[in-house]
Amino acid sequence: MRIVFDYNRFMIRKAVRNDIDEMIRIIDQAKAYLKEQGVDQWQDGYPNKEVLLEDIKQGYSYVLEDGPILGTMCFKVADDPDYVRIDGKWLCEGSYGVIHRIAIDDKYKGEGRAREFLEYAIKACRESHAVSLRIDTHQDNHSMRRFLEKNGFIECGMIYIGGVSPRIAYERCVEY
Repeated sequence: MRIVFDYNRFMIRKAVRNDIDEMIRIIDQAKAYLKEQGVDQWQDGYPNKEVLLEDIKQGYSYVLEDGPILGTMCFKVADDPDYVRIDGKWLCEGSYGVIHRIAIDDKYKGEGRAREFLEYAIKACRESHAVSLRIDTHQDNHSMRRFLEKNGFIECGMIYIGGVSPRIAYERCVEY
């Protein structure tokens, strides 16, 4: 198996079909956390196994592991149709990377694991000559919003997933 981003103790790699059960387990933990926090995000069955399998098939799904899988994310350097229209303004013009469906196993939250996904994505953006990294979240997902702002992301405005579901859009310009 090819290592994508190797730290001293763990690695980030592309997910494979055999990872799906662990990925679903982590996503389900995130859904439960959001529900407990009163956040109406991921409460309608999304993301589900089919979405995650499609991410794997497209080559956009990644896992963070240290023996066990500690987290999962969808990442690609490509235009996102939901990011074409924004009520606000993006910081950077040009190609960009996008993170969706990022989640960390409850046992490892607070250890900086999600930040390592961001570092990987920023490095991949630089290598692809993308000018920024974009991500969105539900307006009531205060823990994600704090995490993004703490890691250099700037709130840019509102986008609409599928043209209907409002999400706060964030961007971090990539320095070379």
